[in-house]
Amino acid sequence: MSSHSTTAALTQPAGGKRADKTFKAVAYACGILILVVLAAVALFLLFRALPLITGDQAANSETISNFTGGKSTNFWQYVGPLLFGTVLVSALALIVAFFVSIGIALFISHYAPRKLATALSYVVDLLAAIPSVIYGLWGGLVLVPAIFPFWNWVAEYLGWIPIFAGPASNPPRTVATVAVVLAVMILPIITSMSRDIFQQTPRLQEEAALALGATKWEMIKLAVLPFGKSGVVSASMLGLGRALGETMAVLMILSPGMTYSFKLLQASQSQTIAANIAAQYPEANDLGVSVLIGTGLVLFVITFVVNYIARKITEKATA
Repeated sequence: MSSHSTTAALTQPAGGKRADKTFKAVAYACGILILVVLAAVALFLLFRALPLITGDQAANSETISNFTGGKSTNFWQYVGPLLFGTVLVSALALIVAFFVSIGIALFISHYAPRKLATALSYVVDLLAAIPSVIYGLWGGLVLVPAIFPFWNWVAEYLGWIPIFAGPASNPPRTVATVAVVLAVMILPIITSMSRDIFQQTPRLQEEAALALGATKWEMIKLAVLPFGKSGVVSASMLGLGRALGETMAVLMILSPGMTYSFKLLQASQSQTIAANIAAQYPEANDLGVSVLIGTGLVLFVITFVVNYIARKITEKATA
């Protein structure tokens, strides 16, 4: 055997080409499976919502009127306030959680001693695994009674700002309270992903910034944050996706309403799509279920659009 063939035999693993083809086929199959599942979910929602689209519109109007106590008879009049409430609560939760999450992630990755950072990492990962119903119980039984004095203070001294207009509801089963609970819920997700990304910042970039005379914060601003920008955006959108679809925590805390209102400290102003489906489903007839699934289809589209926008932002950040 020639030296060339001997070298090829040593460098080419036995069955390497076949293994490569097999892995490629499995990877393609998994990618296609994701698309198939996504399409199946969309088709299921569309099929179950067909009676709302093509059925007796008078019956649809009566069903929607029963859901809203006569306030709405049209589907878009019905889903509009729900969509507004969903986006409002989720956006507030993301605003509250984002900066706190980034701060915690940077503390764990660049400031905390190794032992403390390890302990905090375990705590963050455990918090991310807690079911939403537990957060709902904590919010309803602990946070709602405890947070009223703070909301009352906000309404008294910041009530001149329209979103904080009082009087603050007591008990505060309001959008503001729900936003705080959802922020606590999505905070571990954003923190965990951001921490992992910050820890992957190339050591040479950090050392180069420090060697040029940068302080630790300047090094983080110049090297760590730009490196992790796309990952932080992805983590934030993942947290926003969970907030958009949250059901039990919202259902257990929020006093529902069907208005377009930015009054965060007053009850019975807004409701989310997911919580409304959970509340109305047990007593809904077949046509009512179709109406609720129609609202679920709207939520599906909104979630898809949010993730699409996040993907585009991530692509620009990495370009």
